[in-house]
Amino acid sequence: MVEIAPSILSADFSNLTEQITVVERAGCDLLHIDVMDGQFVENITFGPLIVDAANRISDLPLDVHLMIVEPERQIEKFIQTGADIISIHVEAVQEPVSVLRDIRRLGALAGVALNPDTEVEGVLTLLGEIDLILVMSVYPGMGGQRFIDSVGQKIETLRKAIDDSNLDVKVEVDGGINPSTVQLVARAGVDIIVAGDAVFRSPDPASAIAELRKLTIL
Repeated sequence: MVEIAPSILSADFSNLTEQITVVERAGCDLLHIDVMDGQFVENITFGPLIVDAANRISDLPLDVHLMIVEPERQIEKFIQTGADIISIHVEAVQEPVSVLRDIRRLGALAGVALNPDTEVEGVLTLLGEIDLILVMSVYPGMGGQRFIDSVGQKIETLRKAIDDSNLDVKVEVDGGINPSTVQLVARAGVDIIVAGDAVFRSPDPASAIAELRKLTIL
């Protein structure tokens, strides 16, 4: 079954406790937290304090996506405050293997994130070092962008490489996921979908999660 990870970037931060509680009760599987530093991407969001707050609000695993430069300097802080999964961008590090091994050593699952223009071949050598690949289906940095259809082929390529290697690596997709796009990525073989606006900007987040889950059952 495809897992659903609502992205709190789209939540109403004036009422974060209720927002998280609603999606947790609705049966989502993880919470996705987008960390942006204003350097790797233009936008600035939040840091370990929000991870700590989400950890105290919810028992759900926290899936932290670091869109930052030099993530190796920050991973320990995020894990200490409750991150269960940390994904770094291959474009942001010089020695990804070292950083990924540090994430695992510190007790979290390690992931790599791929920008839309980054070729799959650049991460295939990392499959043995990771637990997750986060495929960006929009350009990172801002919510509400249009889904890039060609990401389906990228997911299919990764799924085949992972299965052929008999590895336990999940494929996650983030960006523009809604009822119109979710079936494409489900058919391509994704394991986790990140949904921001489709959940938190919905009049009924619980119903939105239920609809997305239903559409992933092919």
